[in-house]
Amino acid sequence: MKIGSIELGETPLFLSPMEEVTYKSFRNICKRYGADVVCTEFVSSEALIRDVEKTKQKMRLYPEDRPVAIQVYGSNIDSMVSAAKAAEEFQPDYIDINYGCPMKKIVTKGAGSGMLQDLDKMQKMTAEIVKAVSLPVTAKTRIGWDQDSISIQEVAERLQDVGIQALAIHGRTRKQLYTGEADWSKIAEVKNNPRIHIPIIGNGDINGAEKAKQCLDESGVDGLMIGRGAIGRPWIFNEIKHYLQTGELLPPPTVTEIIQRTREFMQMTLDWKGHERPTILMMRRHFAKAFPGLADFRPLRIRLLQAAEMDAVQQVLDEIIEHYGEVRVDYTNVSLK
Repeated sequence: MKIGSIELGETPLFLSPMEEVTYKSFRNICKRYGADVVCTEFVSSEALIRDVEKTKQKMRLYPEDRPVAIQVYGSNIDSMVSAAKAAEEFQPDYIDINYGCPMKKIVTKGAGSGMLQDLDKMQKMTAEIVKAVSLPVTAKTRIGWDQDSISIQEVAERLQDVGIQALAIHGRTRKQLYTGEADWSKIAEVKNNPRIHIPIIGNGDINGAEKAKQCLDESGVDGLMIGRGAIGRPWIFNEIKHYLQTGELLPPPTVTEIIQRTREFMQMTLDWKGHERPTILMMRRHFAKAFPGLADFRPLRIRLLQAAEMDAVQQVLDEIIEHYGEVRVDYTNVSLK
């Protein structure tokens, strides 16, 4: 698979852009554990053209990120063009347009998956961005606004016609948010559309290697994108890659192995942020997802999520090893909700 001239190999694995998740250290740990392509948190075009420093910080890239995309969102065409040009100055490998975020605060402004209600504007915006930048442009979207308006075939054709070089599709409507199941049959229809020649990347409900293989077999997509399944479990990319290449499942990690990897991630975050407090706050989302299914684990989880200093965090992690060290953690039935 290629995006522009970027060769990504067969069935590359993408880290989905997620707000307050796909920051530097998380991108890096996912790359270390098998992600082929990563993306920044999504960036507001309006904040970017106002030169908001926090927004610019999201776009800072590092050699270990590559290949990496910057994703922008907004509803004003001129602002989005300006934002894409500004993003280009940070030298990502490509620029991605967010037509998929279902969050109310974004959709009510006509951005993200709100653009699915105005395909003419979506097409015009995309065309103007493609013309304005020299980097490849891709997009991420959903299969439609709701079940009565599944528009993904038309969306894919329109966006391809104005120059996008890959399309990632989440198999839900905007109205579904993250409820129900992703409909990979709709993604397959786009991939099998004889008019479509750009790479199609499938996204939605991938929570492990077997699910990834099932989705790949059902859809025939060129790449797979993992989002919520990587929170607390960035090694999911290695698990999927190993299974796709060998047909064999890696053994589930032990609690000790999970904590070793979590400490590695935490140290990377501390090295980047330079202070304990923001590091701990950023890690809590991952702590909450890292140890599913352990018997009588709730008291330790609460203490881990409430620990306010690094020494306290490390002490709780030591206690978890003491109680559960060689227990293997099975993620097979873990919900992504």
